[in-house]
Amino acid sequence: MRQALLMLCLAATICPASVGVVDFKVTAAKPATQECFNRAVAMLHNFWFEEAREQFEACAAAEPGFQMAWWGVAMTYNHSLWNQVWPDEARAALKKITAEDKLSARERAFVDAVRVLYGAGSKVEREQAYAKAMGAIYKAYPDDLEAATFYSLSLIAAKKRMRGGAIAFDVYGKQPQHPGAAHYIIHAFDDPEHAILALPAARRYADIAPEAHHALHMPAHIFLQLGMWDDTVRSNEKSWAASVAWQTRKKLAMSLRDYHSQYWLAYAYLQQGRNADAWKVWEVKKQDIIDSQGDGEVYRYWAALGAMLVVETGSWDRAAEVFADPVTIRRAGGEGHAHSPSGLDRALEGLTRGLAAARAGEDVGPWIDKIEQARLIAVQKNQDVAAARYEAQVLMVRAVAARKAGKSEEAITLLSKASLLEEKDLLVSGPPDIIKPTHELAGEMLLEMERPAEALKKFQKSLERQPNRLASVSGARKASEKLGVSWSGQ
Repeated sequence: MRQALLMLCLAATICPASVGVVDFKVTAAKPATQECFNRAVAMLHNFWFEEAREQFEACAAAEPGFQMAWWGVAMTYNHSLWNQVWPDEARAALKKITAEDKLSARERAFVDAVRVLYGAGSKVEREQAYAKAMGAIYKAYPDDLEAATFYSLSLIAAKKRMRGGAIAFDVYGKQPQHPGAAHYIIHAFDDPEHAILALPAARRYADIAPEAHHALHMPAHIFLQLGMWDDTVRSNEKSWAASVAWQTRKKLAMSLRDYHSQYWLAYAYLQQGRNADAWKVWEVKKQDIIDSQGDGEVYRYWAALGAMLVVETGSWDRAAEVFADPVTIRRAGGEGHAHSPSGLDRALEGLTRGLAAARAGEDVGPWIDKIEQARLIAVQKNQDVAAARYEAQVLMVRAVAARKAGKSEEAITLLSKASLLEEKDLLVSGPPDIIKPTHELAGEMLLEMERPAEALKKFQKSLERQPNRLASVSGARKASEKLGVSWSGQ
Protein backbone atom coordinates (compact mmCIF):
# COMPACT_ATOMS: atom_id res chain seq x y z
CA MET A 1 0.00 0.00 0.00
CA ARG A 2 2.75 2.47 0.93
CA GLN A 3 4.56 1.83 -2.35
CA ALA A 4 1.31 2.40 -4.27
CA LEU A 5 0.76 5.71 -2.48
CA LEU A 6 4.32 6.75 -3.21
CA MET A 7 3.84 6.05 -6.91
CA LEU A 8 0.67 8.15 -6.92
CA CYS A 9 2.56 11.01 -5.28
CA LEU A 10 5.38 10.82 -7.80
CA ALA A 11 2.88 10.89 -10.64
CA ALA A 12 1.54 14.19 -9.28
CA THR A 13 3.56 17.38 -8.91
CA ILE A 14 4.49 16.45 -5.35
CA CYS A 15 2.67 15.01 -2.36
CA PRO A 16 2.48 16.66 1.08
CA ALA A 17 4.02 13.75 2.98
CA SER A 18 7.10 13.73 0.75
CA VAL A 19 8.20 17.26 1.63
CA GLY A 20 7.40 17.28 5.35
CA VAL A 21 4.59 18.41 7.63
CA VAL A 22 3.71 22.11 7.82
CA ASP A 23 0.59 23.76 9.27
CA PHE A 24 0.70 27.46 8.37
CA LYS A 25 -2.84 28.74 9.01
CA VAL A 26 -3.99 31.28 6.43
CA THR A 27 -7.18 33.09 5.49
CA ALA A 28 -8.55 31.07 2.59
CA ALA A 29 -12.03 30.26 1.35
CA LYS A 30 -11.19 26.76 0.17
CA PRO A 31 -9.71 23.95 2.30
CA ALA A 32 -7.70 22.90 -0.76
CA THR A 33 -5.99 26.30 -0.76
CA GLN A 34 -4.77 25.72 2.80
CA GLU A 35 -3.38 22.35 1.78
CA CYS A 36 -1.75 23.89 -1.30
CA PHE A 37 -0.17 26.62 0.82
CA ASN A 38 1.15 24.20 3.43
CA ARG A 39 2.77 22.17 0.70
CA ALA A 40 4.38 25.28 -0.80
CA VAL A 41 5.74 26.42 2.59
CA ALA A 42 7.20 22.94 3.16
CA MET A 43 9.02 23.22 -0.16
CA LEU A 44 10.26 26.66 0.87
CA HIS A 45 11.69 25.22 4.10
CA ASN A 46 13.46 22.57 2.02
CA PHE A 47 15.04 25.34 -0.11
CA TRP A 48 13.32 23.83 -3.13
CA PHE A 49 12.68 27.35 -4.33
CA GLU A 50 11.65 26.63 -7.91
CA GLU A 51 8.99 24.11 -6.88
CA ALA A 52 7.83 26.33 -4.01
CA ARG A 53 7.31 29.28 -6.36
CA GLU A 54 5.37 27.13 -8.80
CA GLN A 55 3.24 25.82 -5.93
CA PHE A 56 2.52 29.28 -4.47
CA GLU A 57 1.48 30.49 -7.91
CA ALA A 58 -0.78 27.45 -8.24
CA CYS A 59 -2.42 28.42 -4.92
CA ALA A 60 -3.06 31.92 -6.23
CA ALA A 61 -4.54 30.58 -9.46
CA ALA A 62 -6.77 28.11 -7.63
CA GLU A 63 -8.30 30.81 -5.41
CA PRO A 64 -8.31 34.30 -6.93
CA GLY A 65 -7.81 36.91 -4.24
CA PHE A 66 -5.74 34.64 -2.02
CA GLN A 67 -3.16 37.17 -0.82
CA MET A 68 -0.61 35.12 1.13
CA ALA A 69 0.45 33.25 -2.00
CA TRP A 70 2.38 36.37 -3.05
CA TRP A 71 4.13 36.56 0.32
CA GLY A 72 5.31 33.01 -0.48
CA VAL A 73 6.44 33.90 -3.99
CA ALA A 74 8.45 36.82 -2.57
CA MET A 75 10.08 34.51 -0.02
CA THR A 76 11.36 32.22 -2.79
CA TYR A 77 13.61 35.04 -4.05
CA ASN A 78 15.68 35.20 -0.86
CA HIS A 79 18.29 32.44 -0.57
CA SER A 80 19.86 33.96 2.51
CA LEU A 81 22.18 31.14 3.49
CA TRP A 82 23.44 30.89 -0.09
CA ASN A 83 24.07 34.64 -0.22
CA GLN A 84 21.67 35.06 -3.16
CA VAL A 85 18.76 37.48 -3.38
CA TRP A 86 16.56 38.85 -6.17
CA PRO A 87 14.91 41.95 -4.65
CA ASP A 88 13.28 43.26 -7.83
CA GLU A 89 11.42 40.00 -8.48
CA ALA A 90 10.39 39.80 -4.82
CA ARG A 91 9.08 43.38 -4.79
CA ALA A 92 7.08 42.65 -7.94
CA ALA A 93 5.45 39.71 -6.16
CA LEU A 94 4.65 41.83 -3.09
CA LYS A 95 2.88 44.40 -5.27
CA LYS A 96 0.31 41.71 -6.07
CA ILE A 97 -0.87 41.87 -2.45
CA THR A 98 -3.64 44.36 -3.20
CA ALA A 99 -6.27 43.49 -0.61
CA GLU A 100 -4.58 43.65 2.76
CA ASP A 101 -7.97 43.97 4.45
CA LYS A 102 -8.41 40.27 3.67
CA LEU A 103 -5.37 39.42 5.76
CA SER A 104 -5.41 38.62 9.46
CA ALA A 105 -3.21 40.65 11.82
CA ARG A 106 -0.76 37.75 11.92
CA GLU A 107 -0.63 37.49 8.14
CA ARG A 108 -0.05 41.25 7.81
CA ALA A 109 2.87 40.89 10.24
CA PHE A 110 4.48 38.26 7.99
CA VAL A 111 3.93 40.46 4.93
CA ASP A 112 5.35 43.55 6.68
CA ALA A 113 8.41 41.54 7.75
CA VAL A 114 9.17 40.40 4.22
CA ARG A 115 8.76 43.98 3.00
CA VAL A 116 11.53 44.89 5.43
CA LEU A 117 13.64 42.08 3.97
CA TYR A 118 13.33 43.66 0.51
CA GLY A 119 13.28 47.26 1.69
CA ALA A 120 15.97 49.91 2.00
CA GLY A 121 19.55 49.29 3.10
CA SER A 122 22.30 46.81 2.35
CA LYS A 123 21.65 43.07 2.28
CA VAL A 124 23.16 42.68 5.76
CA GLU A 125 21.09 45.55 7.16
CA ARG A 126 17.91 44.18 5.62
CA GLU A 127 18.54 40.68 7.00
CA GLN A 128 19.14 42.07 10.49
CA ALA A 129 15.96 44.16 10.30
CA TYR A 130 14.02 41.15 9.03
CA ALA A 131 15.30 39.04 11.93
CA LYS A 132 14.11 41.74 14.34
CA ALA A 133 10.67 41.80 12.68
CA MET A 134 10.41 38.00 12.80
CA GLY A 135 11.43 38.12 16.45
CA ALA A 136 8.46 40.38 17.15
CA ILE A 137 6.11 37.91 15.43
CA TYR A 138 7.68 35.05 17.38
CA LYS A 139 6.97 36.86 20.67
CA ALA A 140 3.46 37.87 19.64
CA TYR A 141 2.50 34.32 18.63
CA PRO A 142 4.48 32.00 20.94
CA ASP A 143 2.56 28.88 19.89
CA ASP A 144 3.00 29.49 16.15
CA LEU A 145 5.52 26.96 14.83
CA GLU A 146 5.89 28.81 11.53
CA ALA A 147 6.71 32.07 13.25
CA ALA A 148 9.33 30.19 15.26
CA THR A 149 10.78 28.38 12.26
CA PHE A 150 11.13 31.43 10.04
CA TYR A 151 12.57 33.35 12.98
CA SER A 152 15.12 30.57 13.44
CA LEU A 153 16.19 30.87 9.80
CA SER A 154 16.41 34.65 10.03
CA LEU A 155 18.73 34.37 13.05
CA ILE A 156 21.02 31.91 11.27
CA ALA A 157 21.17 34.25 8.27
CA ALA A 158 22.03 37.11 10.65
CA LYS A 159 25.00 35.06 11.98
CA LYS A 160 23.30 34.13 15.25
CA ARG A 161 23.50 30.38 14.70
CA MET A 162 23.23 29.13 18.26
CA ARG A 163 20.08 31.16 18.99
CA GLY A 164 18.54 30.07 15.72
CA GLY A 165 19.42 26.46 16.40
CA ALA A 166 17.85 26.53 19.86
CA ILE A 167 14.55 27.73 18.41
CA ALA A 168 14.69 25.13 15.64
CA PHE A 169 15.23 22.45 18.30
CA ASP A 170 12.10 23.63 20.09
CA VAL A 171 10.03 23.33 16.92
CA TYR A 172 11.55 19.93 16.19
CA GLY A 173 10.52 18.70 19.62
CA LYS A 174 6.92 19.76 19.01
CA GLN A 175 6.72 18.57 15.39
CA PRO A 176 9.51 16.12 14.46
CA GLN A 177 8.25 15.95 10.86
CA HIS A 178 8.72 19.68 10.28
CA PRO A 179 11.21 20.11 7.39
CA GLY A 180 12.39 23.56 8.44
CA ALA A 181 13.11 22.50 12.00
CA ALA A 182 15.39 19.63 10.96
CA HIS A 183 16.94 21.68 8.16
CA TYR A 184 17.82 24.69 10.30
CA ILE A 185 19.17 22.56 13.14
CA ILE A 186 21.69 21.21 10.65
CA HIS A 187 22.68 24.68 9.45
CA ALA A 188 22.94 26.02 12.99
CA PHE A 189 25.33 23.34 14.20
CA ASP A 190 27.33 22.85 11.01
CA ASP A 191 30.84 22.90 12.47
CA PRO A 192 33.11 20.22 13.97
CA GLU A 193 32.48 21.25 17.57
CA HIS A 194 28.66 21.34 17.50
CA ALA A 195 27.79 18.88 14.73
CA ILE A 196 27.10 15.99 17.09
CA LEU A 197 24.12 17.94 18.47
CA ALA A 198 22.47 17.85 15.04
CA LEU A 199 23.10 14.17 14.26
CA PRO A 200 19.58 12.94 15.21
CA ALA A 201 17.95 15.64 13.06
CA ALA A 202 20.36 14.88 10.22
CA ARG A 203 19.46 11.21 10.28
CA ARG A 204 15.75 12.07 10.19
CA TYR A 205 15.72 14.89 7.65
CA ALA A 206 16.06 12.77 4.52
CA ASP A 207 13.04 10.72 5.61
CA ILE A 208 11.02 13.86 6.35
CA ALA A 209 11.34 15.19 2.80
CA PRO A 210 12.56 12.38 0.51
CA GLU A 211 11.45 14.10 -2.70
CA ALA A 212 13.46 17.28 -2.11
CA HIS A 213 17.00 16.77 -3.34
CA HIS A 214 18.39 19.45 -1.00
CA ALA A 215 16.82 17.64 1.95
CA LEU A 216 18.63 14.48 0.85
CA HIS A 217 21.92 16.38 0.74
CA MET A 218 21.71 18.36 3.98
CA PRO A 219 22.41 15.45 6.36
CA ALA A 220 25.82 15.24 4.70
CA HIS A 221 26.74 18.55 6.33
CA ILE A 222 26.70 16.81 9.69
CA PHE A 223 28.03 13.47 8.47
CA LEU A 224 31.04 15.22 6.91
CA GLN A 225 31.73 17.22 10.07
CA LEU A 226 31.87 13.96 11.98
CA GLY A 227 33.94 12.13 9.37
CA MET A 228 31.14 9.63 8.61
CA TRP A 229 32.14 8.96 5.02
CA ASP A 230 29.78 6.09 4.18
CA ASP A 231 26.80 8.19 5.28
CA THR A 232 28.16 11.24 3.45
CA VAL A 233 28.44 9.25 0.23
CA ARG A 234 24.94 7.79 0.51
CA SER A 235 23.43 11.19 1.23
CA ASN A 236 25.02 12.86 -1.77
CA GLU A 237 24.46 9.97 -4.14
CA LYS A 238 20.73 10.17 -3.38
CA SER A 239 20.66 13.95 -3.63
CA TRP A 240 22.49 14.07 -6.96
CA ALA A 241 20.32 11.33 -8.47
CA ALA A 242 17.12 13.02 -7.25
CA SER A 243 18.13 16.38 -8.70
CA VAL A 244 18.94 14.84 -12.09
CA ALA A 245 15.65 12.92 -12.09
CA TRP A 246 13.71 16.11 -11.26
CA GLN A 247 15.51 18.20 -13.88
CA THR A 248 15.07 15.52 -16.51
CA ARG A 249 11.43 14.77 -15.70
CA LYS A 250 10.39 18.42 -15.86
CA LYS A 251 12.73 19.27 -18.77
CA LEU A 252 14.35 22.05 -16.76
CA ALA A 253 17.65 23.79 -17.45
CA MET A 254 20.62 21.55 -16.74
CA SER A 255 21.95 24.22 -14.39
CA LEU A 256 19.29 23.15 -11.86
CA ARG A 257 21.07 19.87 -11.26
CA ASP A 258 22.57 19.86 -7.77
CA TYR A 259 26.24 20.38 -8.52
CA HIS A 260 26.78 21.21 -4.85
CA SER A 261 25.97 17.65 -3.77
CA GLN A 262 27.93 16.31 -6.75
CA TYR A 263 31.05 18.12 -5.53
CA TRP A 264 30.56 16.85 -1.99
CA LEU A 265 30.11 13.34 -3.38
CA ALA A 266 33.50 13.48 -5.09
CA TYR A 267 35.10 14.69 -1.85
CA ALA A 268 33.52 11.88 0.14
CA TYR A 269 34.69 9.30 -2.40
CA LEU A 270 38.24 10.62 -1.94
CA GLN A 271 37.97 10.23 1.84
CA GLN A 272 36.98 6.60 1.29
CA GLY A 273 40.04 6.11 -0.93
CA ARG A 274 37.81 5.69 -4.01
CA ASN A 275 39.87 7.88 -6.28
CA ALA A 276 38.63 6.32 -9.51
CA ASP A 277 35.01 6.98 -8.52
CA ALA A 278 35.87 10.59 -7.70
CA TRP A 279 37.40 11.05 -11.16
CA LYS A 280 34.23 9.59 -12.69
CA VAL A 281 32.34 12.46 -11.09
CA TRP A 282 34.63 14.83 -12.97
CA GLU A 283 33.84 13.04 -16.25
CA VAL A 284 30.09 13.41 -15.59
CA LYS A 285 30.59 17.09 -14.85
CA LYS A 286 32.58 17.56 -18.03
CA GLN A 287 29.87 15.87 -20.09
CA ASP A 288 27.18 18.07 -18.53
CA ILE A 289 29.13 21.18 -19.53
CA ILE A 290 29.36 19.86 -23.08
CA ASP A 291 25.68 18.85 -23.20
CA SER A 292 24.61 22.26 -21.87
CA GLN A 293 26.68 23.93 -24.63
CA GLY A 294 28.62 25.95 -22.12
CA ASP A 295 25.82 27.17 -19.85
CA GLY A 296 27.67 29.30 -17.30
CA GLU A 297 25.76 27.92 -14.32
CA VAL A 298 26.77 24.36 -15.16
CA TYR A 299 30.40 25.33 -14.57
CA ARG A 300 29.70 25.71 -10.85
CA TYR A 301 32.34 23.76 -8.89
CA TRP A 302 34.22 22.94 -12.13
CA ALA A 303 37.46 24.57 -10.98
CA ALA A 304 37.03 23.44 -7.37
CA LEU A 305 36.39 19.86 -8.47
CA GLY A 306 39.45 19.76 -10.69
CA ALA A 307 41.66 21.37 -8.05
CA MET A 308 40.47 18.98 -5.37
CA LEU A 309 40.99 15.89 -7.51
CA VAL A 310 44.50 16.82 -8.64
CA VAL A 311 45.71 17.89 -5.19
CA GLU A 312 44.05 15.04 -3.24
CA THR A 313 45.20 12.28 -5.61
CA GLY A 314 48.58 13.80 -6.50
CA SER A 315 47.68 13.68 -10.20
CA TRP A 316 49.97 16.60 -11.01
CA ASP A 317 50.18 15.62 -14.67
CA ARG A 318 46.49 16.49 -15.00
CA ALA A 319 46.80 19.97 -13.47
CA ALA A 320 46.39 21.71 -16.85
CA GLU A 321 43.71 19.35 -18.15
CA VAL A 322 41.19 19.90 -15.36
CA PHE A 323 41.03 23.65 -15.99
CA ALA A 324 40.64 23.41 -19.76
CA ASP A 325 37.21 24.53 -20.99
CA PRO A 326 35.39 21.55 -22.59
CA VAL A 327 33.36 23.93 -24.79
CA THR A 328 34.50 26.49 -27.36
CA ILE A 329 32.18 28.89 -29.12
CA ARG A 330 32.47 30.94 -32.27
CA ARG A 331 32.90 34.65 -31.80
CA ALA A 332 33.79 37.43 -34.17
CA GLY A 333 37.40 36.84 -35.00
CA GLY A 334 37.45 33.13 -34.31
CA GLU A 335 36.76 30.56 -31.62
CA GLY A 336 37.03 31.19 -27.91
CA HIS A 337 36.24 29.75 -24.53
CA ALA A 338 32.59 29.52 -23.53
CA HIS A 339 33.43 30.25 -19.90
CA SER A 340 35.16 33.22 -18.30
CA PRO A 341 36.66 32.02 -15.01
CA SER A 342 35.89 34.03 -11.88
CA GLY A 343 38.58 35.30 -9.56
CA LEU A 344 37.96 32.29 -7.32
CA ASP A 345 38.39 29.90 -10.24
CA ARG A 346 41.61 31.59 -11.30
CA ALA A 347 42.91 31.28 -7.73
CA LEU A 348 42.11 27.56 -7.71
CA GLU A 349 44.01 27.12 -10.95
CA GLY A 350 46.87 29.18 -9.57
CA LEU A 351 47.06 27.00 -6.45
CA THR A 352 46.85 23.68 -8.29
CA ARG A 353 49.18 24.47 -11.15
CA GLY A 354 51.45 26.36 -8.78
CA LEU A 355 51.81 23.29 -6.55
CA ALA A 356 52.42 21.14 -9.63
CA ALA A 357 55.08 23.55 -10.89
CA ALA A 358 56.71 23.77 -7.44
CA ARG A 359 56.98 20.00 -7.20
CA ALA A 360 58.58 19.90 -10.63
CA GLY A 361 61.05 22.66 -9.75
CA GLU A 362 59.49 25.02 -12.30
CA ASP A 363 58.71 28.74 -12.07
CA VAL A 364 55.71 29.34 -9.79
CA GLY A 365 55.52 33.09 -10.40
CA PRO A 366 52.70 33.10 -13.00
CA TRP A 367 50.54 30.88 -10.82
CA ILE A 368 51.11 32.94 -7.70
CA ASP A 369 50.05 35.99 -9.74
CA LYS A 370 46.68 34.32 -10.43
CA ILE A 371 46.07 33.81 -6.72
CA GLU A 372 47.21 37.36 -5.96
CA GLN A 373 44.71 38.76 -8.46
CA ALA A 374 41.91 36.98 -6.62
CA ARG A 375 43.23 38.17 -3.26
CA LEU A 376 43.20 41.80 -4.37
CA ILE A 377 39.61 41.49 -5.56
CA ALA A 378 38.64 39.99 -2.18
CA VAL A 379 40.39 42.86 -0.37
CA GLN A 380 38.51 45.43 -2.45
CA LYS A 381 35.22 43.71 -1.55
CA ASN A 382 36.14 43.55 2.16
CA GLN A 383 36.04 39.74 2.03
CA ASP A 384 38.57 39.25 4.80
CA VAL A 385 38.28 35.47 5.16
CA ALA A 386 38.63 34.88 1.41
CA ALA A 387 41.59 37.29 1.20
CA ALA A 388 43.31 35.46 4.05
CA ARG A 389 42.69 32.11 2.34
CA TYR A 390 44.25 33.33 -0.92
CA GLU A 391 47.26 34.68 0.95
CA ALA A 392 47.62 31.30 2.65
CA GLN A 393 47.49 29.54 -0.73
CA VAL A 394 50.29 31.76 -2.02
CA LEU A 395 52.38 30.76 1.00
CA MET A 396 51.60 27.08 0.37
CA VAL A 397 52.92 27.28 -3.19
CA ARG A 398 56.03 29.12 -1.99
CA ALA A 399 56.54 26.55 0.76
CA VAL A 400 56.48 23.62 -1.65
CA ALA A 401 58.86 25.49 -3.95
CA ALA A 402 61.20 26.18 -1.00
CA ARG A 403 61.12 22.53 0.04
CA LYS A 404 61.94 21.47 -3.53
CA ALA A 405 64.90 23.88 -3.47
CA GLY A 406 66.19 22.31 -0.25
CA LYS A 407 65.06 25.16 1.99
CA SER A 408 63.12 23.01 4.40
CA GLU A 409 63.09 25.34 7.40
CA GLU A 410 61.85 28.18 5.24
CA ALA A 411 59.09 25.91 3.94
CA ILE A 412 57.86 25.08 7.45
CA THR A 413 57.96 28.75 8.46
CA LEU A 414 55.88 29.69 5.43
CA LEU A 415 53.33 27.00 6.26
CA SER A 416 53.11 28.17 9.87
CA LYS A 417 52.16 31.62 8.59
CA ALA A 418 49.69 30.04 6.17
CA SER A 419 48.02 28.13 9.01
CA LEU A 420 47.38 31.33 10.96
CA LEU A 421 45.67 32.76 7.90
CA GLU A 422 43.64 29.60 7.26
CA GLU A 423 42.39 29.64 10.84
CA LYS A 424 40.76 33.04 10.33
CA ASP A 425 37.91 31.04 8.81
CA LEU A 426 36.21 29.99 12.04
CA LEU A 427 33.18 28.38 10.37
CA VAL A 428 34.54 25.17 8.89
CA SER A 429 31.75 23.74 6.76
CA GLY A 430 32.10 21.14 4.02
CA PRO A 431 35.15 20.21 1.97
CA PRO A 432 38.04 22.56 2.76
CA ASP A 433 37.85 25.77 0.72
CA ILE A 434 41.61 26.00 0.87
CA ILE A 435 41.70 22.58 -0.92
CA LYS A 436 44.78 21.34 0.99
CA PRO A 437 44.71 22.05 4.75
CA THR A 438 47.95 23.80 5.70
CA HIS A 439 48.56 21.76 8.86
CA GLU A 440 48.21 18.58 6.82
CA LEU A 441 50.71 19.80 4.22
CA ALA A 442 53.14 20.78 6.99
CA GLY A 443 52.73 17.36 8.60
CA GLU A 444 53.57 15.63 5.33
CA MET A 445 56.69 17.77 4.90
CA LEU A 446 57.80 17.10 8.47
CA LEU A 447 57.40 13.37 7.91
CA GLU A 448 59.65 13.62 4.85
CA MET A 449 62.14 15.49 7.00
CA GLU A 450 62.09 12.64 9.58
CA ARG A 451 60.49 14.81 12.28
CA PRO A 452 57.54 12.58 13.23
CA ALA A 453 56.77 14.15 16.62
CA GLU A 454 56.20 17.55 15.05
CA ALA A 455 54.37 15.94 12.14
CA LEU A 456 51.95 14.16 14.47
CA LYS A 457 51.00 17.45 16.13
CA LYS A 458 50.30 19.00 12.73
CA PHE A 459 48.08 16.11 11.65
CA GLN A 460 46.18 16.24 14.92
CA LYS A 461 45.63 19.97 14.45
CA SER A 462 44.38 19.35 10.93
CA LEU A 463 41.90 16.77 12.20
CA GLU A 464 40.41 19.26 14.64
CA ARG A 465 39.16 21.25 11.64
CA GLN A 466 38.52 18.34 9.25
CA PRO A 467 37.67 15.22 11.32
CA ASN A 468 38.65 11.81 9.95
CA ARG A 469 40.17 13.31 6.80
CA LEU A 470 41.96 10.46 5.05
CA ALA A 471 45.35 12.11 4.37
CA SER A 472 45.60 13.47 7.92
CA VAL A 473 44.60 10.13 9.47
CA SER A 474 47.14 8.32 7.27
CA GLY A 475 49.83 10.84 8.16
CA ALA A 476 49.12 10.60 11.88
CA ARG A 477 49.41 6.82 11.75
CA LYS A 478 52.71 6.97 9.88
CA ALA A 479 54.10 9.51 12.35
CA SER A 480 52.98 7.36 15.28
CA GLU A 481 54.62 4.27 13.79
CA LYS A 482 57.89 6.14 13.42
CA LEU A 483 57.62 7.23 17.04
CA GLY A 484 56.83 3.68 18.14
CA VAL A 485 53.55 4.70 19.77
CA SER A 486 49.96 3.78 19.06
CA TRP A 487 47.56 6.33 17.64
CA SER A 488 43.92 5.71 18.44
CA GLY A 489 42.48 8.56 16.39
CA GLN A 490 41.29 12.05 17.15
